[in-house]
Amino acid sequence: MKTVLNVIWLVLSGFWLFLGYLLAGLLLCVTIIGIPFGLAAFRVGLYALWPFGRTVVDKPGAGAASFVGNVLWLILAGWWLALGHIVTGIALCVTIIGIPLGIANFKLIPVSLLPLGKDIVPTGQAYGPVRAGF
Repeated sequence: MKTVLNVIWLVLSGFWLFLGYLLAGLLLCVTIIGIPFGLAAFRVGLYALWPFGRTVVDKPGAGAASFVGNVLWLILAGWWLALGHIVTGIALCVTIIGIPLGIANFKLIPVSLLPLGKDIVPTGQAYGPVRAGF
């Protein structure tokens, strides 16, 4: 089911959202100071390209630098990208088939606003390894 949703997502919105993140990442990588922000844009862009089956978790050890970086990100690119997710999510929710995709778009808003200090992992690894027998 994940693959079917990802393919539909890719055709309807994922590719265009990925291009938005790619553009933001390229613009942010113009300066040396912006490179960490550009890399974050590329990471979230790949997540926006194929989101089902993956989730966002907090990075261990993310501290004050991530907070300051997120404030700068919010000002420079985050609100534009979040606006793209809002518009795309509303457009997808117009049809019954698009509602799950619209909800997935709304779930991408927090990571598009504050991506630093977050990690994107497969859904099965979100809460640690599964132990046999428990």
